[in-house]
Amino acid sequence: MKKTRVIILRTAGTNCDQETAFAFQSCGAQADCVHINKLLRQEVSLEDYHILAIPGGFTYGDDIESGRILANELRLYLSDQISRFINDKKLIIGICNGFQVLVRAGILPGLLNTCDKKDPGHFQQVSLITNDSGKFEDRWVHLKIEGRGPWLEGLKRVVFFPVAHAEGKFIAREDMLKELNENHQVAFRYCAGDGTNPVYPRNPNGSSENIAGITDPTGRILGLMPHPERHFLFRHHPYWTRLKPNGQFGEGAGIFKNGVEYIKKHLL
Repeated sequence: MKKTRVIILRTAGTNCDQETAFAFQSCGAQADCVHINKLLRQEVSLEDYHILAIPGGFTYGDDIESGRILANELRLYLSDQISRFINDKKLIIGICNGFQVLVRAGILPGLLNTCDKKDPGHFQQVSLITNDSGKFEDRWVHLKIEGRGPWLEGLKRVVFFPVAHAEGKFIAREDMLKELNENHQVAFRYCAGDGTNPVYPRNPNGSSENIAGITDPTGRILGLMPHPERHFLFRHHPYWTRLKPNGQFGEGAGIFKNGVEYIKKHLL
């Protein structure tokens, strides 16, 4: 039986590739951690995969700006492959640094009417900037799920994931925020445990409208700052010894299961 094939893109500074691979593999996919140089040298092709995952970490040390150098490599050298990948209705997920990469490469939010129509996908439309606290935020947060699309089907209304970032504050122009909301592209918002509006540190970075993750208009491309792969197993929960076990998996597992099952249903 054919398997969903996932390419997990890594480079210098990536540090969540193995956790992301474990999550996809545990959901029945074949997950390959591939250095970007193999794509640039054409030793590996995106065409051989169904899901592109860009995991968390500090690519190239975040020396210029978080995710900027990797985003430039995708934009300048791999844009044709990525465009074909998207047009083939395959899936993309960017987690933390991966979300920063998708934003800075212009892949998210993918709203053509607000960018250069001659060169869509090469125009940054939103940004992720330094946390309001001015420091690296490493904590667990609640997230309210609002978006649509393959990655989010059937998930709980409020989930609990960890964050670990210094540049996670989501910002956009007012017209862009309005369009994201109208298109149901806001996938996750930071919230209090009961789903109500948060205050710091429940919104750990000061994101506009508490936005923690977005999708493209199709819902097939997802970017989020929190780490679902770090709450993939039930025992990853920081209070797991106090909680009643609810199976093997944690609240992040649903995202990876959804991606694998979507490919099996639609592309295999």
